[in-house]
Amino acid sequence: MSKVTVCDHPLIQHKLRVIRDRNCGTKDFRMIVSEIAGLMCYEATRDLKLEDVEIDTPIARMTAKQLSGRKLAVVPILRAGLGMVEGMLQMIPAAKVGHIGLYRDPETLNPVEYYCKLPADCGEREVFVVDPMLATGGSACAALTMLKGHGCRHIRMLNIIAAPEGVARVQKEHPDVDIYVCAIDERLNDNGYIIPGLGDAGDRIFGTK
Repeated sequence: MSKVTVCDHPLIQHKLRVIRDRNCGTKDFRMIVSEIAGLMCYEATRDLKLEDVEIDTPIARMTAKQLSGRKLAVVPILRAGLGMVEGMLQMIPAAKVGHIGLYRDPETLNPVEYYCKLPADCGEREVFVVDPMLATGGSACAALTMLKGHGCRHIRMLNIIAAPEGVARVQKEHPDVDIYVCAIDERLNDNGYIIPGLGDAGDRIFGTK
């Protein structure tokens, strides 16, 4: 069973309150989503492996630490996931970025694929899938299946807000993928939106509604 980590740092929880508010405008919403992603990245990379390296400071020679092992990739689920990319890259600027395009059919609530572009060596990287909302889990599971089809075996999922139904579905279909969230809300409504949630993250990031 995949591990679920709730990133409950006070700064994250404060920023989450701001973007939940319906009066939060597009500019602030977009900026704060990026900031939250950066703080989540700190938590999601906590167990990355380190190795010793010899360096010279201005004063003396020393043994310092640097990241070792796999390279990193950030893969947003379009379109809302784009709002989290910059915050992630501020923390891990050498990461490559892929894109998976999915939208949720309003009638069936099932994901429909329309785009997939990944780094050529994505299968060799530690992959961070980002999407602000984990609602039904349909898009998340479809994206994870696509990544595994491209050879990715080391994947972590980062969502700002999740519904219990979405978490349970990812854990069932992809028990090898750890999940990082800032909050697990009450439930989904009949239209597949998270309650209390924050509305449509894509519309609020890009000001399209």
